[in-house]
Amino acid sequence: MRGAASERGIERSAILRYPLDPHPNPLPKGEGTELLQQLSSFLIALLAGFFLVTATARVFAQSATDASLNAVRASDRIDRAKNSKVQTEITPAEHMRRATVYMTNRQFAAAREHWQAVLDNYPSDASVPAAIYGMARSYYQERRYADAQQMYERVARDYPETKEGREGSNFAASSLLRMGRGAEAADRYIQYINKYPNGERLETAHLNIIDGYREAGRPQDAFVWIEKTRQRFPGTPTETSAIFARLRLDIALGDWNHAVQTADGLLQKPIAKDSNTSADEVLYLKAHAMERAGRTQEAIRFFSMISDRLDSYYGGLATSRLAAMSEADARQLANQRAQPVRNTIERTADQYPAAFRLQVVSEAKKRGLDPRFVLSIMKQESQFKPNAKSPSAARGLLQLTIDAAQRYAQQAGLKQVTDDSLYQPATNIAVGSEYLSQLSHMFAGLQEAMAASYNGGEDNVARWLGRTNQGDAGVFAAEVGFTESKNYVFKVMSFYRAYKQLYDANLNRRAAAKNKELSVK
Repeated sequence: MRGAASERGIERSAILRYPLDPHPNPLPKGEGTELLQQLSSFLIALLAGFFLVTATARVFAQSATDASLNAVRASDRIDRAKNSKVQTEITPAEHMRRATVYMTNRQFAAAREHWQAVLDNYPSDASVPAAIYGMARSYYQERRYADAQQMYERVARDYPETKEGREGSNFAASSLLRMGRGAEAADRYIQYINKYPNGERLETAHLNIIDGYREAGRPQDAFVWIEKTRQRFPGTPTETSAIFARLRLDIALGDWNHAVQTADGLLQKPIAKDSNTSADEVLYLKAHAMERAGRTQEAIRFFSMISDRLDSYYGGLATSRLAAMSEADARQLANQRAQPVRNTIERTADQYPAAFRLQVVSEAKKRGLDPRFVLSIMKQESQFKPNAKSPSAARGLLQLTIDAAQRYAQQAGLKQVTDDSLYQPATNIAVGSEYLSQLSHMFAGLQEAMAASYNGGEDNVARWLGRTNQGDAGVFAAEVGFTESKNYVFKVMSFYRAYKQLYDANLNRRAAAKNKELSVK
């Protein structure tokens, strides 16, 4: 659970796969064969030992951030024993190092204290732009966007020729966007484009201008920038993203016929992965537009073109849409599509354990949550590993950051939480369930929005949901602006589909025979 998708990711040991076969062909019998076999066995054992050491080192590295945090805290306590503030004798480099450790562990105030010490004590040091940018970034991650914008503007104004200055210019606009000031954000992105015509964020700035105008209720300006973006980046994933923005805008405006036309344009050639959409998604939106336009038979045909697999979010939605239609042929088709998926879920049932069942059921039920959805989030977040920790300092089964956990601890019935207590299943499940409950209330129980928010932040989800102007889960999912968050939603909902088939609402295992009745619910 983190505030920005780009800062997420569970650290897991890599699975080492080597096509190591010491005997690709049978060794001939005779002199030397036994020696070669012994040598081969020795090499295998040596390599296995090496890989074991490597894996062990990786596990140690995973916990290194905790050790680094404790070490930095100890150093600060020693320094404060001499003075109530961080010692001025500390070098700029050491201040920056300590700030980085604190920032990595989401100890934002402590990080800012070291960055501020650089600004106060070493105003001419080369690390000053990075210190200002670090402070801005810390406010941004805390969702204190007004403070973040101020610091981003400062580094952009005072150090425009540095990387931090360019990034500050871009993220000043991003802060405005997250404050709901879409038109101002668009104007600020335009300033960035004009000042840095070859800037690192040029392509995303164009796309964010489109979003800014959309969120400001200025669709005509959004149309203009869709065309400008297409002309500036022809034949690239950015052009595809711009066309996809037009499709989503057509649907939000209820321009069903133009939505179908836009979708057809997207489907004329392969869709690049970097464009944050897929052929299945575009087909779903096209079929959705056709159904809303009253073109039901065409909608059935295009829904049926989306293959239904357990790992296909839009395939599952298409099956559900077909099942809900009044046409008998559509419902029959839905049942035919669903059966292979049900079979797959039964074959892979051991991949969906009811882990920590009593705690999950207890904490979920008291908050009106479906325990199966909580398990789906847990499976994606940590694979049920209580000691999991991400590079962005999210901890435990539901990958809670300490700042978020402290916000919800009291509502969860806990007097306090610490970094280490988040590794305790009871604490983690209670606080994580409380957070999911808050998201459920915030987004009217829409589980796609809850999952997207768990990954990408509720402020972003509120913006994406506000743009849809629809009550359809698939239309919302198409608006999710971070590729990682969108894929996260797809995975969680795939897990949830399996859990609903395999377990009842109390996480009791269903009999396989009964699952035949759960066609496409």
